[in-house]
Amino acid sequence: MIAPVRQARWTMSRLVFSVLVFTFLGAAACAGVAPLPAAIQEPTQAPLLRFGEDTFAFPNEVRALNPGREDLYANYCFVMTRGVAQFLKFARFDPGRPKLSQEQYDALVRQVVSRPPWQDELPPDERVVIPGYRNLHELSREQTQAVKSGLGSKFWTMVHWTNWRVTFPVSGSQQEVVAAQILSELRARRPVLLLVTNWPTPELNHGVVAYGYRDAGDAVEFTVYDPNDPGRSGVITFQRTPRQFWATQLFDTQPGPIRAFRMYYSPLL
Repeated sequence: MIAPVRQARWTMSRLVFSVLVFTFLGAAACAGVAPLPAAIQEPTQAPLLRFGEDTFAFPNEVRALNPGREDLYANYCFVMTRGVAQFLKFARFDPGRPKLSQEQYDALVRQVVSRPPWQDELPPDERVVIPGYRNLHELSREQTQAVKSGLGSKFWTMVHWTNWRVTFPVSGSQQEVVAAQILSELRARRPVLLLVTNWPTPELNHGVVAYGYRDAGDAVEFTVYDPNDPGRSGVITFQRTPRQFWATQLFDTQPGPIRAFRMYYSPLL
């Protein structure tokens, strides 16, 4: 058994190490990113992700809203946001080909999501071909069980080491860097996977995909795919003063201040 003093020192050392790691990685991620005022002046391009076509037709279900149900597809938000990016980069739909069996679609989905989401997108002739459907929304509506099975387990997304970021304080300048990074990626037509949280409020520790933005003068409104709500886009807002994100329109979430972190854009983060 570790003595109380040694235990306290070990805990403090681990906390300091974690903060230093995140500080270093955050600084490395900042390199080459234009400041937010400059980034927002860049011309807006049409988003690559098309809501209702490149998104899942089924929801990530919320346990608190479905008491007593045993068959919920719940706590899969990170799996689904990651899956959206993987299908954008690594899959190609061919509606002219004959449809396959549920087992075959399950296997094709597994091929798509076997590639890390931070890898560069594949050229069309190297992508996994999904026959019989026009897009991910249509596939996941008609082959729901095959898609859910093919997406795989939620376990490793729930224990990912970067999830602990939600317990650390963040500065306004750090959140402004995140907002600038999101803008930079969206200008390059790359949707951005985000962890959003209002911890310690036990309401929001959630994954979304930012795919569009609007300059609202004193704020930047980011349009997001919220896997909890397949029927409409969500909105998170970065307020220039006091340099913080705001849950403007997220499913079953009270509007209010949140923190945002990028996810799955490198082997470490």
